[in-house]
Amino acid sequence: MQKNINIRNKKARFEYEILDKYTAGIVLTGSEIKSIRQGKASIAESFCEFNEQSELFVINMTVEEYSHGTHYNHKPKAERKLLLNKRELKKLEKEIKNTGLTIVPLRMFINEKGFAKLDIALAKGKKLYDKRETIKDRDNKRDLDRIKKNFK
Repeated sequence: MQKNINIRNKKARFEYEILDKYTAGIVLTGSEIKSIRQGKASIAESFCEFNEQSELFVINMTVEEYSHGTHYNHKPKAERKLLLNKRELKKLEKEIKNTGLTIVPLRMFINEKGFAKLDIALAKGKKLYDKRETIKDRDNKRDLDRIKKNFK
């Protein structure tokens, strides 16, 4: 078992412009948290969505089945409920309905108390030219760092 779990969604910062961040708890079963503690989870293609009761769920998050689980094991791609304050949920739901933004998970981690948490972000999708600009800025920064390193 790994000491600190830090599962990231690397595509999120490239695909979306991050506007606001929140940390949410996740409702999990016993076999799900055991798999996450082993580092066998992925949030790469996942997103968040509200249901009819204004509850926030993470969709398409993959948590592999627990290796020592019995027939009570969980489904790998089940919808999992996120836990936030009522005020934060209302604010997020209003933003999504009015402005057409989306909620994407950025990072999953286990806090000091042993609970699984998910960093989510209110995000706006980038256009193709924005992505090209991001790549160009990254390349320029890398070249500048190389020049500085050789100069010293």
